[in-house]
Amino acid sequence: MHLHIKTSWLKSTLFPLLLLSTTITYSTAQESSPSQYVLINTLEGLLFPVLLPEPDIIKPLVPHFSISPPESTSENIVYVELSGEIGTQIIINGKTITTIDSSGRALIPLNTSGEEGIKYFTITLRDSAGNLSDALNISIEKIPDPKFDISYKGLTFYYENLSTEDYHLKPLDDATFNSLSNTQKQQVAQTLLSSLFFGYTKEVLDKKINSAHFLENIRLGLEEERTDKANIESYISDEEKFYQSEWSEYQTTHILSRFYAMKELDRYFLNNWIAYILTQTIMFSPAYELDTSHRPNIANVYNRIVTFLNEESGMRYITYVHMMSEDNWRRFRSPEDNGREMLEIFLQDQDDRHVPIAAKALQNWKLNTDNDTLEVSLNENQDPLKLFDTVIINGDDFYRELVKSSDFTHGVTRRLVDFFFTEATESKKINITQSIVDSNPQTWQDILLQIVFSEEYLLHTKRVRSMEESFYSYTKKISYRHQYWTFSSFKTALENMHQASMHYKLGKLNRVPTDVLSFAYTHKYLREEIFMRHSNDLYVDDYRSWARQGWSDNFTDISHFKFNEEEKVETLHQFIQYLFHSIISRDATQKELDFFTQHMTYEEDEEIKFYWAFNMFASYDDAEEEILKRKERRRDIAITVLDYLSRLESTYTQNEVK
Repeated sequence: MHLHIKTSWLKSTLFPLLLLSTTITYSTAQESSPSQYVLINTLEGLLFPVLLPEPDIIKPLVPHFSISPPESTSENIVYVELSGEIGTQIIINGKTITTIDSSGRALIPLNTSGEEGIKYFTITLRDSAGNLSDALNISIEKIPDPKFDISYKGLTFYYENLSTEDYHLKPLDDATFNSLSNTQKQQVAQTLLSSLFFGYTKEVLDKKINSAHFLENIRLGLEEERTDKANIESYISDEEKFYQSEWSEYQTTHILSRFYAMKELDRYFLNNWIAYILTQTIMFSPAYELDTSHRPNIANVYNRIVTFLNEESGMRYITYVHMMSEDNWRRFRSPEDNGREMLEIFLQDQDDRHVPIAAKALQNWKLNTDNDTLEVSLNENQDPLKLFDTVIINGDDFYRELVKSSDFTHGVTRRLVDFFFTEATESKKINITQSIVDSNPQTWQDILLQIVFSEEYLLHTKRVRSMEESFYSYTKKISYRHQYWTFSSFKTALENMHQASMHYKLGKLNRVPTDVLSFAYTHKYLREEIFMRHSNDLYVDDYRSWARQGWSDNFTDISHFKFNEEEKVETLHQFIQYLFHSIISRDATQKELDFFTQHMTYEEDEEIKFYWAFNMFASYDDAEEEILKRKERRRDIAITVLDYLSRLESTYTQNEVK
């Protein structure tokens, strides 16, 4: 017989005394596994023998398919049904996907996105004891999608995105990124992520930067499908958690809420971001400021773009469908007006000789004043008209040949270059635009990702961030909790800043107004609603309470910085540096550290002591009270530092890397 004895002290939840625990493990030659007894001995001499249950070491059976996967597919997601032990977790390529319910089956997605070729999947089951089944290994071949051959009168519907190797606007690569200083790398990462309406906590961002493949990994992540769309839509549609009213353009707040709710920077996030950027411009603005534009137009325009992007539709086809829509005609309402604006907006064609030709082709199109409805009559033009170096006759010809025009790519690229390079010189904008056009982009992603991943944008561009870029970046960094009214209030704040979302007839011609009044609203919102607002844990389940809104105590937890009670001032400096890096991606200067130290401490009897409000080292007889009070003091320190940061230019700007 083999015998092993282990003795330890433990704290009882049943008795207010320390207990002595002795674990005896023994086995005999006849036993396949050892047995364990625990003798619990109180200080009063009471013995409690407890037989521990034998550990579960039996692994689940190998899962099998009840609906088998295809040998090949052109789809990005393949769904299969897996059968296995009830209650086990399904792990695919190391990632836990779901749990098998009482039916013994689960429908699971296999991600086949990306380049063509063989996709390999290793599927295992893990039970509650942590035992893993043997692996089920399968492969699926990703083949070309026949949809990319579909076209209508020369207008191709679907396109694959360009690879970074095909970009003519030079992208920033990881080798150059890794050669930068740590502060510069954080600054570049902040620029990229905030531009995409995203952010990571300091620890997560540091880990990604130190991977040596930061930019490549972000790019690859944008090609993957990781978001549970149904769960996101269910969450933001919950009327107990998000204010939604027909009278407040809830379609806009719905969109704003979605960016907050999406936790993965993946393909679905990217497609929503592209749709959002486009609907802020003169090209696709729903323009709900107009009497003829109705609230559903917001959802129609935005959701249509997202849907088309999910299906890999080309930018020409997306624009063609949009121009022919009632949503577009509610903005430009007569044949002459619509024809002129489409020429100017998408081709930057201001030749007045072309307007009568466009109006003639659109002669049977009009916006009927009865509920602002697009009406296309049979009184169609029959005369051949020369435009776009070809012959057109009717409205369909006009819109189709417009997007096929050689000037289309240049026109829409320049619109987006103006949107992102707001402070660039005219000559620089011309060069950037031409570089992108030379790469022959066919999708909106080809243009937008070529911009935000470029050296020119990430290293050499200075501009004021939009409020959306600041809001989503900061809230994702600081574990921010929303409240019932948060996104309705955010929408109103954007209007006050003159950055209203999808509101203006001509889009945001000035992306970020910096006049005194507009910036005053910007500073007020960022300071009071994000930086200075702390979420009270007591109200975490009460979405109607304003006390729920704000950053959580996780943001100021001592795990984020080196806490040393013997070096109090140095610990304060460590905490301040953590806050600086979380928000503006740089060290606090010595002058700034001295400023905060003088504000939060005083000298008495040649000893540095902390004022009560900032003493995160205070001791109390009650351990729980001490934890609570120290947490409150860290909160006060953070609010003071964040108040200071809200007054710095770098909090609001994207800066050049020097």
